[in-house]
Amino acid sequence: MSHSLGIVIESLVAVLLMLTIGYCILLNSRLKRLKADEHSLKATIGELITATEIAERAIGGLKHTVRDVNENLGSQLTAASQMSAHLKGMLAEGDGVIRRLSKIAIAARPLTSEPEPAPAPKVSTARAVAAAAEAFSERRRASGLAA
Repeated sequence: MSHSLGIVIESLVAVLLMLTIGYCILLNSRLKRLKADEHSLKATIGELITATEIAERAIGGLKHTVRDVNENLGSQLTAASQMSAHLKGMLAEGDGVIRRLSKIAIAARPLTSEPEPAPAPKVSTARAVAAAAEAFSERRRASGLAA
């Protein structure tokens, strides 16, 4: 009986050793996969660092561009406001000239006791412009300047 008990114990130890070896093989394969994942993760982190550096450089360039555009736009806005003020002044002077010319024209009319002619029937603005253009072209043709 002691001999069979020894064989059972030896067999049990052998089975446990086989299970341990199998488990070690399983752990080894998992560790290999983990190492491979670690290398791919390191490569991914390296790519992310490179992409981050590129993005930082691009952001720096964009900031520089925005600063330049802001300065340029500011100078253009200043020039535009100066031009607007100049044009307002010119328009005011033009209005003054028109007022003076109209006063001169009114003063230059001869005083007559004749009643003013009846006003012409109202014609739409578009028709008046068309009639004026037609009369102008007829005068040009008559003088031989029309193309």
